[in-house]
Amino acid sequence: MIYPFIDQHCHQHSVRFLCQVFKVSTSGYYAYRQRPESMRQRANEALLSQIRLTFREHKQRYGSPRMTAALKKRGVCCSENRVARLMKDNHLRAKMKKRFIKTTDSKHGLPLATDRVQRDFTAERPNQLWLSDITYIRTCEGWVYLAAILDVYSRKIVGWALEDHLGEALIHQSLSMALSCRNPGVGLIFHSDQGSQYAAASVRFRLKHEGILQSMSRKGDCYDNAMMESFFSTLKRELILDRSPFINIRDAFFAVKNYIEQYYNRVRLHSGIGYVSPVKYENQFIPT
Repeated sequence: MIYPFIDQHCHQHSVRFLCQVFKVSTSGYYAYRQRPESMRQRANEALLSQIRLTFREHKQRYGSPRMTAALKKRGVCCSENRVARLMKDNHLRAKMKKRFIKTTDSKHGLPLATDRVQRDFTAERPNQLWLSDITYIRTCEGWVYLAAILDVYSRKIVGWALEDHLGEALIHQSLSMALSCRNPGVGLIFHSDQGSQYAAASVRFRLKHEGILQSMSRKGDCYDNAMMESFFSTLKRELILDRSPFINIRDAFFAVKNYIEQYYNRVRLHSGIGYVSPVKYENQFIPT
């Protein structure tokens, strides 16, 4: 491993200096350079080219576990340890997570629903359990707010809305999208935090009218809606973190729409459902 390291860094330091540091001879290094590439080296170079291609296609969003799954789906034979080593050696690092502030206003006197989920984020079929939450996105003209609804069965985002306010209309818009495209029927559980938007009379009435059971997490406990928090963390890391602010709400709207509907739901491999996309996972569902 010493000679390949010298080969990678000889443009930064002289070969003589690097050989002295590692206590190897320069003649040994140049003999290494003249030897033909081994089959392993050629295989690593071929695998690295596939890694770089996938890394670019997914805009630096994949770490080694998801990268390995994506490569295997392309028919590339590889192990996660090998992929991780090649990514590390070539400085291919997925975008890192970052903590963001909360937007929940739970200091209100509105009625609250009981927690019907109790951190059990499992579902045996689509439209059995939906989660919802609100997060913020910065633009050059000020903050905008994204409300999203996630189906626990497939992790698919079934409804969302983006506005420049935090009113209950934001929840109604995301619900309208979800209800129109899913038609869930009676018995669905709708779980959220204790925010004033979710506790509003109009939202509670609408859910009851649709035959949907409302559920709320405990006050100030993000783990009670952890799967929704995880989605927002992913969205911000992959779409927002390393870019300049959106110009305005229209710019943010189309970026979020493209990310959710074209990439997250249809393309992105999700570790919680066997490294397939939410749409593909739902297509595999067979009613019992």
